[in-house]
Amino acid sequence: MNEGSVVLMGAIAGLTIYLGLPVARMRFLGARAQGFMNALATGVLIFLLVEILGHANESVQEALPGVGKGQAISFAGLLAVYVAGLVAGLLGLVWFNRAVIGRLRSRALRGPGAAVAARAHAVPSGRGLALMIALGLGLHNFSEGLAIGQSAAAKALTLTGILVIGFGLHNVTEGFGIAAPMASGDERPGWGFLGLAGLLGGGPTFLGALIGVNVVAPWAFVLFLALAAGALLYVMNEMFAVCRRLTSPPLMAGGILTGFLVGFGTDLVLTFAGA
Repeated sequence: MNEGSVVLMGAIAGLTIYLGLPVARMRFLGARAQGFMNALATGVLIFLLVEILGHANESVQEALPGVGKGQAISFAGLLAVYVAGLVAGLLGLVWFNRAVIGRLRSRALRGPGAAVAARAHAVPSGRGLALMIALGLGLHNFSEGLAIGQSAAAKALTLTGILVIGFGLHNVTEGFGIAAPMASGDERPGWGFLGLAGLLGGGPTFLGALIGVNVVAPWAFVLFLALAAGALLYVMNEMFAVCRRLTSPPLMAGGILTGFLVGFGTDLVLTFAGA
């Protein structure tokens, strides 16, 4: 399989994220329903975090027996990549929120809506939160692209096809996760903004596929999984704040549980199919 075909398959798997993004333009739902949607998206993100850390932890743990075989440096390097990825993913979004989102918010503070913007200072806007989710999922989807590329490099074409279909279906729910925070805002996001969010979230899949078919390296796989996990930790904390503002604790808990089960169910389908 040539590089062009692998990149095309990565693009198909990643760009299905756009199928869930139109939810961001829905404005006929009440506050409770919007809160439930955000809680549902949070549940999906929680499942993704569990899944991501599971794969990253497994890769590091598999290198541990090598310590007794003279491969301690290799294990230490992989562990360092894991920790560095978590730190960079989490603190990177802290910086992004303060430097980029904070700058946009400060402009709003100088406008006629200064009082409202000041009260909302502690919580990112729907669009800011959507961008952070898209960045976190983009890192996660880069690792999925690596898996597609590496399976193609190993000539496991059946597995490659299954991964493309499975990841493509999974990314539809990720698109919903990006869209949910914007569905509760007063202003509908434009199609251009949704296009950018989808590109940030889904685009890295085909980039990962291109690299994965040429570079088969455990450290790269662990690095991007850890980066994604760190980013999702930050995003989930912000999502909890949004959910608490919009809905009651029982409805929030129900939405989170439903979202988690949706993610888990999708993963079971992938596992059953052999991915």
